[in-house]
Amino acid sequence: MIRHETLNPPPHLYPINEWKIIETAYYEPFLAQTETIFAIGNGYLGMRGNHVEGRPSFQNGTFINGFHETWPIVYGEKAYGFAETGQTMLNVTDAKQIKLYVDDEPFYLPTASLQLYERVLDMRAGTLDREVLWETASGKRVLIESRRLVSFEHRHVAAISYQVTVLNAEAPVVISSKVLDGQANQAGADDPRQARGVGSQVLVPQERSRRDQRLMLAHRVANSGMTLACGVDHVLQTDCRYQVDSEWFEQGGKVVFSITARPGQPIQLYKFISYHSSRSAPTAELCERADRTLNRVLAGGFDSLVKSQRAYLDDFWARSDVEIEGDPALHKRPAGEMQQALRWNLFQILQASARAEGAGIPAKGLTGQTYEGHYFWDTEIYVMPFLTYTAPRVARNLLKFRHSMLERARKRAREVNQEGALFPWRTINGEEASAYYAAGTAQYHINADIVYALKKYVEASDDISLLYNEGAEILVETARLWYDLGFFNPREQGQFCIHGVTGPDEYTTVVNNNTYTNLMARMNLLFAAETVTRMRQEAPDYYATLRHRTGLRESEICDWGKAAARMYIPYDEETGIHPQDDNFLDREIWDLTKTPRDKFPLLLYYHPLVIYRHQVIKQADIVLAMFLLGSEFSAGEKKRNFEYYDPLTTGDSSLSACIQSIVAAEIGDMEKALRYARYAVLMDLADVGGNVRDGCHIASMGGTWMVVVYGFAGMRDDHGEISFRPHLPPAIRRLRFSLTIRGQLLDIEMNQQQVTYLLRDGKGLDIRHEQQALTLIPDQPVSFPLAPVAAA
Repeated sequence: MIRHETLNPPPHLYPINEWKIIETAYYEPFLAQTETIFAIGNGYLGMRGNHVEGRPSFQNGTFINGFHETWPIVYGEKAYGFAETGQTMLNVTDAKQIKLYVDDEPFYLPTASLQLYERVLDMRAGTLDREVLWETASGKRVLIESRRLVSFEHRHVAAISYQVTVLNAEAPVVISSKVLDGQANQAGADDPRQARGVGSQVLVPQERSRRDQRLMLAHRVANSGMTLACGVDHVLQTDCRYQVDSEWFEQGGKVVFSITARPGQPIQLYKFISYHSSRSAPTAELCERADRTLNRVLAGGFDSLVKSQRAYLDDFWARSDVEIEGDPALHKRPAGEMQQALRWNLFQILQASARAEGAGIPAKGLTGQTYEGHYFWDTEIYVMPFLTYTAPRVARNLLKFRHSMLERARKRAREVNQEGALFPWRTINGEEASAYYAAGTAQYHINADIVYALKKYVEASDDISLLYNEGAEILVETARLWYDLGFFNPREQGQFCIHGVTGPDEYTTVVNNNTYTNLMARMNLLFAAETVTRMRQEAPDYYATLRHRTGLRESEICDWGKAAARMYIPYDEETGIHPQDDNFLDREIWDLTKTPRDKFPLLLYYHPLVIYRHQVIKQADIVLAMFLLGSEFSAGEKKRNFEYYDPLTTGDSSLSACIQSIVAAEIGDMEKALRYARYAVLMDLADVGGNVRDGCHIASMGGTWMVVVYGFAGMRDDHGEISFRPHLPPAIRRLRFSLTIRGQLLDIEMNQQQVTYLLRDGKGLDIRHEQQALTLIPDQPVSFPLAPVAAA
């Protein structure tokens, strides 16, 4: 069950454009949602789509990936091994505010007389643009044009172009450019998904400096000790007379330009912004870094930043674009809607990941503080497939970041009385930050999710260096945990059982033999055993280093193989389905059709014990297992499992619709495949979950790419072999996308009649179409008729 979209603006206010998000009038009812929709970022720095004047706003947000405060988790009743320290990504120094006064009258959107208004997020240029024509109370017409960007090329840089032209009169104009110390941090009230309110006082001022039109502020975070410097500088270009003043005040600093505006003479202000952060560096050093960055970008100028932004995005779209053409009559949606939404989803993934070096991808990217800015399994299962096949360098960086957490994961395993390593369910700095163990720590599958992403990346890239260095160490420690966590159960004929865990479905917790977990654990154990055996035989130097780092014993390799071979996988002979866990089918079925629509998501309206007593699903669980490990299930089992679990899935999680779409396509239910695909693609632009104001659903956005590639194109990548079984719903006329496979660029184009494979860059690539093996030669397209969709 998925609720219908809640964001239904008048279509003339938000016209559909395949490369842009456009707002043609200031519309305050959607202010909160558009702050997310118009957000810009580069993976290190993110800015919500607030208006440049700073007010009005729902949350005036600027975020640095991984820049956080820590706080002690307080329990009413504490137990051994509970997580002790929470982490919250902070809303940092606000440098994007510029206030305008004409005749001493402030420009304020809600009350201004607007003759023209247009705001555009340009996904090819990578800029947020706004054009406003304001008529003052005295009849003066003021054209205000702004452009904001967060640079992809320059990781620590943002910039704003702000131009004011008084069209029909002379007037005194004041432009006040501000930098504000600390911002309010979002508090979640009664919604557990929201961030904990930590207040702005956690940013402790350390340094302030002022030179000409440059302001520099530095802070230290009260408990985590992290440090931050923010510097801004300005360039004013105009033929009008002006003077400049700057000053500090309690909340920050400002540079004020007082101009005598002449009719038709533009006043052009460029504001350059630099952020530098560290876990330990002194703030004085960060200020020096920010100074150097500002010197460099000032020398290049704003136009240089715009040019490099476009070049970066040209390369991104050449590798990552998904072209989709629907049939409006059949799809019953406006032409171009799916294309616009898909591109916006992919653009937001780019903004969350491109420059996330040394960090992960928060669940909301850098568009809001929901989920505290934490990293989850979202990255490995839902975002990594897109990055693996379009941006392998970024995928590699994310895997190396997970490896950097390994020592703390080892420590966490000791805290929960296990061997090996246990990666945190939710974290920023590598420490477990989940205070609710039943739906947090008990999700041991996080270990296998990371290994799954590693396996798929290595198979798609042939990056043996990463596998034999960072990857092998992860494999050893995660395999150790699985072997220690499970046991050979005499009551199940000595099969290897894993008890007391929680699978992906957070509405069913602390169970025995969650099918998803057991299957993923088996994959983890097998991949670990295969990899270290191969290293021992083919790369003895790497193997010796691995043994030195981990204390690996050869007997462990045999143990892992034995556990994998005897892994218990629940199966119900009577129904022919896989129970989600040992006791799932014994619970009462929750009738979702009788649940009022205003009682979703269930977690906000029902006690956990009520939910846990029922067969009701938050996240796809068995269905996800059938997608990730499809070779473990027969076609009949997939169909029976899907038809059983689909009606029990609430839609309370944005992580489900994309997976339901992929599996529905595989079993031949194209009507459901298209319906779930549409929900996934429009999750945020249509505000399906009713919470887009709090930030983007980055994992769901990754899932929309998977819907296209794994769902409609039917790609599977088992053991490094790439195969396709394409099938388009009648409502989609045409589909095109590209994949990077072992350094080669493959284009796939489909319509209702045929599918065409073209190796655009490479030496030769082996793939399979349906059951037919073929070798693609560069620039020689190969086409096949599109087979009719047959239900399993």
